[in-house]
Amino acid sequence: MKIANRMEKLSPSLTLSITALANELKAQGKDILSFSAGEPDFDTPQIVKDAAIKALNDGKTKYTAVEGIKETKQAIINKLKKDHNLDYKLEDIIISNGAKHSLFNLCQALIDDGDEVIIPSPYWVTYPELVIYSGGIPVFIETDETSGFKISAEQLKAAITPKTKALMLNSPCNPTGSIYSKDELIAIAEVLKGTDIVVLSDEMYEKIIYKGQKFTASAEISEDMYNRTVTINGLSKAVAMTGWRFGYVASPNRELIKAMSKLQGQVTSNVNSITQYAAIPALLGDADDSIEKMRVEFEKRKDYAVKTINSIKNLSCYEPDGAFYLFINIKEFSNDSMKFCADLLESKGVALVPGLAFGMEGYARLSFATSMEKIIDGLNRIKEFVEA
Repeated sequence: MKIANRMEKLSPSLTLSITALANELKAQGKDILSFSAGEPDFDTPQIVKDAAIKALNDGKTKYTAVEGIKETKQAIINKLKKDHNLDYKLEDIIISNGAKHSLFNLCQALIDDGDEVIIPSPYWVTYPELVIYSGGIPVFIETDETSGFKISAEQLKAAITPKTKALMLNSPCNPTGSIYSKDELIAIAEVLKGTDIVVLSDEMYEKIIYKGQKFTASAEISEDMYNRTVTINGLSKAVAMTGWRFGYVASPNRELIKAMSKLQGQVTSNVNSITQYAAIPALLGDADDSIEKMRVEFEKRKDYAVKTINSIKNLSCYEPDGAFYLFINIKEFSNDSMKFCADLLESKGVALVPGLAFGMEGYARLSFATSMEKIIDGLNRIKEFVEA
């Protein structure tokens, strides 16, 4: 049996591979501390669970419309209005099985063979894979710590060609935690004026921000940006609902939303009906107290981890503005992030994700979405490994 050629375009997720390896070693009885998964260690807020239980007891267990039930779509509309003063209609929203599914549908519906998609580097591992699988060509713009791992308007302008179809923006960013300011987004918007370039704005970590910063959504910059922006979001990270699989897309481009719905209708149909009802209180802000408690705890962990990493010889890290990752600079110790992470896992039982997975060698990503006790233990082990 020959596997379809299209599968050769896809690379396995290094993040998931390392998480699986760490879990396998742990199952073998080895003392493993994994900082590879982007999954909050907090439980889903009780108000969300209660909404799910009520939906079950009320018999809300049937098929729904492919793009989602009206009540949940309206809750998304209300959320976007409240948080960003953006106006959408029911026809502008589609709910999918997590933001990764939303992105897959989006790339399949939008990208044709040979279309170029601009992706700032470092990037979430899935972005280029989905572009390539859809027949597109990723065009990477390199960043570094001096720019806060963010592209400039000048870099964007230089990267645009007649084949440019879309710009992929992720703010706050996985793996760096960088956030594009309002002024930076305004400058990007100016470059895009007069083009047909679509902005794919992944805003999954918008609620997890630090140092009193304010998050700005791409679509709220201007009417022009609103019309060209496709917002991708969900509840996995901020509301600790990773396993519930709830993601959504908002765009005034109804032709695009219809295309995504047509694809989803032939592949998965609707998102789990119980998840859709459970999402409503989270979207309406009823879980905000729980979200804030998680954010505060994440910030404590971040502060400790940044200070500790920067005190370790030959290691340093950029302080993230959001999300729950440290992108650790290992260049003074090693320029081979794969070997660094493999040796660290083997000798000290600590699992990190190599920077190579995110398109940037000389770095490793650490997720601090785990207990302070594990963070302290893990950072001590990293210190022993590097300073041995």
